[in-house]
Amino acid sequence: MITATFHCEGKDIVSFQVEGHSGLADEGEDILCAAVTSAVRLTECAVNDVLGLEASVKVKPEKALISLKLPGGLGQTNHSTCQALLTALMLHLSSLHEEYPDNIIVMEV
Repeated sequence: MITATFHCEGKDIVSFQVEGHSGLADEGEDILCAAVTSAVRLTECAVNDVLGLEASVKVKPEKALISLKLPGGLGQTNHSTCQALLTALMLHLSSLHEEYPDNIIVMEV
């Protein structure tokens, strides 16, 4: 199962962690894992490469884990943009949970 955990401070998402395999199909053929990985990577690229921020990203392939933590001290524009990106990721993963409730779970903590 894929577990996506979004860490919040007040109304703001400050980090997320996605871990595990969906078990829907064999590794390399799993459309749910591919969808999740693509969405997470797009979010990371938007934050770090497009906005030029230095969010902390950790990848542990042996655990099928990726995490991202936003840097502190973001200006209002970058803060708002990052919140939109992370909220969109959470909503996308939540919609995948609705389709595949036995294979992905999304939590806010």
